[in-house]
Amino acid sequence: MATTKTTLTEMLGIHHPIIMAPMFLVSNVAMLKAGMQSGIAACVPALNYRTIEELKAAIEELKAAKVPGGSFGINLIVNKSNMKYPAQLEAACELGVDFIITSLGSPRKVIEQAKPKGIKVLCDVTDLSYSKKVEAMGCDALVAVNNQAGGHRGNINPEALIRELDENCAIPVISAGGVSNKSDLDKMISYGAVGASIGSPFIASKEAPVSQEYKQACVDYGAADIVMTQKISGTPCTVINTPYVQKIGTKQTWLEGILNKNKKLKKWVKAIRFAKGMRDTTKAAQGATYKTVWVAGPTIEETKAIEPVKAIIQRFI
Repeated sequence: MATTKTTLTEMLGIHHPIIMAPMFLVSNVAMLKAGMQSGIAACVPALNYRTIEELKAAIEELKAAKVPGGSFGINLIVNKSNMKYPAQLEAACELGVDFIITSLGSPRKVIEQAKPKGIKVLCDVTDLSYSKKVEAMGCDALVAVNNQAGGHRGNINPEALIRELDENCAIPVISAGGVSNKSDLDKMISYGAVGASIGSPFIASKEAPVSQEYKQACVDYGAADIVMTQKISGTPCTVINTPYVQKIGTKQTWLEGILNKNKKLKKWVKAIRFAKGMRDTTKAAQGATYKTVWVAGPTIEETKAIEPVKAIIQRFI
């Protein structure tokens, strides 16, 4: 297998500078195995497992499936909203994953507990200020989430974000968002990235556990059909602009706006909104109803068929 060497391939022991991004409800063991077998790194959100026992079983299965040139990791939400975070981190360190990607909070505990075990720590970042903070804590690389990413994305375009972080930080920068083919990946590397975290193109994979309707939507719609909505979690999130999304709109209501400005009520409103949004998103992902809210990014543009993970990776190498 031909390889493309960068700092990322050396860091994670992979053939190609690609991480299959962790996707809530989408990523699973079958996808990660296929990714590793094709010479890339692959990551799953710890939150995709309801119990710590299920997470441990998944890690054990992935460890057994590892092949030279592939690696796997887990994604941890590292703030108070994730009650399972301490137990998830303990499981990852105890059983041994290759890397951890942290999101939405301080990675300090992860860095302190994982690095002594030889586990690489990569941190989601959206700007230079936060990047400098996590670099000072000792993380191994920055996952630069730009304004082309799917789900909860950043606000800065890929080139500007990569160049700024590359010029001002001493650790490697991995781009997240805006990669739908090899040309896009090469572009990110030319800006100074050591590789890319790629998510949305893998939703329409045969191995993905989501509904056929969700996968087919990623084939039928394209970049022009991606819109930002505040209806899922209160935080802007990218979704496919289906007839249902058009019907309900993408802005919060006047009442939600007032409640979100009330300091005492704000966190409770957001918590309730987030819980409802996650329930609705789960239903949409696992079975088609008339209420379909499918999370995806503009990189579904190059998705022309539902294919195995192995075939999708060929698009990038």
